[in-house]
Amino acid sequence: MNQQKNAMWAGQMVSLEGMREQLLCRELCYIQHHLSYGQMRTGQNILRKLLGGAKGECFVETPFWCTYGNRITVGENFRASHHLTILDAAPVTFGNHVCVGPNCRFHTAGYPQYAGRYAFASPITVGNRVWIGSGVTVLPGVSIGDGTVVSAGSVVTSDLPPGVVAAGNPCRVIRFLTEGERGCWKN
Repeated sequence: MNQQKNAMWAGQMVSLEGMREQLLCRELCYIQHHLSYGQMRTGQNILRKLLGGAKGECFVETPFWCTYGNRITVGENFRASHHLTILDAAPVTFGNHVCVGPNCRFHTAGYPQYAGRYAFASPITVGNRVWIGSGVTVLPGVSIGDGTVVSAGSVVTSDLPPGVVAAGNPCRVIRFLTEGERGCWKN
């Protein structure tokens, strides 16, 4: 089974087992989307079943879509607004105290710019105490350092260091957080 998953992550054909995982994931996402606000506890149970791991309290506003779910892990106090999409062909890891704004996308799958390979998948890692603004897209293989703020509308194409404010398309460091600003993120 691991050989099949590794082959899929390397851009080879999706196995039957991989297709079953995707269908289960879609079904769980669909069920969660159709719960009323009075059924939020049920939604949290579905979310925990869907994700690969959740350390502590986490909340994801619906609609939320992902490819497999079981490759996504979140730390304590994870918060995501509505319309979060995670294409988790490779692992996506969020640290503790992460806030994700509405309409954000995390894409581990990509297409090469050279012939001979259909697709690839590279993991995404988000550190602790990270704030990701509305409409941010994070591309394959990116790591975002602890305490970093990613401004709304950014497209993160490469790693971001810890303790910075970053913005743009492509996203780049605008400035380092001041000592006072860094203190606001400590818990």
